[in-house]
Amino acid sequence: MESSDIIKRLKALSNFKSIAGMAKFGITPQKTYGVSIPNLRKLSREIGVNHQLAKKLWSLNIREPRILASMIDDPQIVTETQIEKWVKEFDYWEICDQCCMNFFEKTGFAYKKCFRWSLSKKEFVKRAGFVLMARLAVSDKQAEDKKFEQFFSIIKRESTDERNMVKKAVNWALRQIGKRNCILNKKAIIVAEEIKKINSKSSRWIAADAIRELTGKAVQLRLRKK
Repeated sequence: MESSDIIKRLKALSNFKSIAGMAKFGITPQKTYGVSIPNLRKLSREIGVNHQLAKKLWSLNIREPRILASMIDDPQIVTETQIEKWVKEFDYWEICDQCCMNFFEKTGFAYKKCFRWSLSKKEFVKRAGFVLMARLAVSDKQAEDKKFEQFFSIIKRESTDERNMVKKAVNWALRQIGKRNCILNKKAIIVAEEIKKINSKSSRWIAADAIRELTGKAVQLRLRKK
């Protein structure tokens, strides 16, 4: 399937009434057809893995082709240069999260990027670092606890960032690590208690929200059943 064929399919699936709804949730790409994520996933399965096509789709700088690119690119052959280019072009949360969930977490350098991107001054590059932490905590089933314990100091360090899209991702990472198993749950709660003491509105919110979920009955019951 050529990129031109994909654009035709996307235009046929377009729903411009949904664009206003997307904006309410901070999904604000410069160009979009208003196609839903389930429809994009269905189309990506038809296309299959295609590295070269993914790069072409990304270059179009339109919401749907870019999300499709993250769904069909090959994590086994992608270069760090390419994903560094992509991450620097993030300008809203959805494309950041989709790329991390569909693609970046599957690459061989995902853990390294958590550290690198968490230091960025750019809002969505930094967000990507913490979204990756959250996603790896869910998807990397065989990883040892120490893989995630190394993120605690970074989470604590960056908890003072007041930018909404950053603090939500920092919170997400802490919660997902704390839901991985009983040991990490206890350690994540301790970290959250430490963050709570920091004189920062963002830190206090991150800590309170994480403690509420990680100590809650639903999480504790699920962890005891593991």
